[in-house]
Amino acid sequence: MRVPLALLGLSLLSNPCTSFSPLPGHSCRARNGASPTKTRAASASGAPRLSNTGKLRELLAEQERTGEALIMPCCYDGLTARLVEQGGFPLTFMTGFGVSASHGFPDTQLISYAEMQQRALEIIAALDSIPCIGDGDTGYGNAVNVKRTVRGYAQAGLAAIMIEDQVSPKKCGHTRGKDVVGRAEALARVQAACDARDEGADILILARTDARGPLGMREALERCQEFKRIGADIIFLEAPESVQEMQQFCDEVPGPKLANMLEHGKTPILSPKELGAMGFAIAAYPLTLLSASMRAMRFALQRLKAGESCDDLLLPFQEVQAGVGFPDYWAEEDRYRT
Repeated sequence: MRVPLALLGLSLLSNPCTSFSPLPGHSCRARNGASPTKTRAASASGAPRLSNTGKLRELLAEQERTGEALIMPCCYDGLTARLVEQGGFPLTFMTGFGVSASHGFPDTQLISYAEMQQRALEIIAALDSIPCIGDGDTGYGNAVNVKRTVRGYAQAGLAAIMIEDQVSPKKCGHTRGKDVVGRAEALARVQAACDARDEGADILILARTDARGPLGMREALERCQEFKRIGADIIFLEAPESVQEMQQFCDEVPGPKLANMLEHGKTPILSPKELGAMGFAIAAYPLTLLSASMRAMRFALQRLKAGESCDDLLLPFQEVQAGVGFPDYWAEEDRYRT
């Protein structure tokens, strides 16, 4: 059984800019081919360095001008974050589903706040220049816990945090058995998140409702409108079930909105161009990398079990080294060689 290399989701060359086609207006950064010396020179030039939150604000402002939805593949560890950036994408998202999966768990809030914040630190350390949004689930407790979670994610360097209105423990929004808290509690969570931001946390608030499934589209829309009124920066209505519902969301809720393009989920998959025309600012792809990687690893394991070679499935070792950052390490090592 032969598998195209594309299934691996790891096609890197020693100069990643030659193995990916960066999106228009985005190029590979220092970790993706430029030397650390150039990065240090740029930092020493005296130009103020924009925070990750500032970068996300700029992306959203540019998106509003162009009308083109930002393509946001989601990551779940340092390596997948690197791959997203090396692919030329303008931003990424730390997905709770992926982080849970990397621990061997389903997305049912078995991962704690501390584990998510630690993973956020690892992801931010792996990224060179693009902003990352973090999955804050339900905020890990009451409104006071939400504020602590927002502050902790901001301290980790995330550009925005997603807070949702599911009951705890929450579940993946496209699986069975999910439920939401009452509207008052949902609004209190978002209010607490916005208060933490307004009290000094350098982070944007992405407010999410899962009310479409258990309570219907009208309740979901009204929650989104209230989230925006409270002050949320980005709004996300999870799992609309038709193009008409997606358009209704865009028509009735102002401000930047996120579309969740979960392959084989409940929501229709539209192109980024279609989503932008509809009114979405961000097109998120939450499980594309995880699913592609799982499929590729299963193929490789089948080959190994059958005693067959996996050579045609694998990257050259030089590309693996480049993908995980050996060239940057060697450049720094040479700098301090005595």
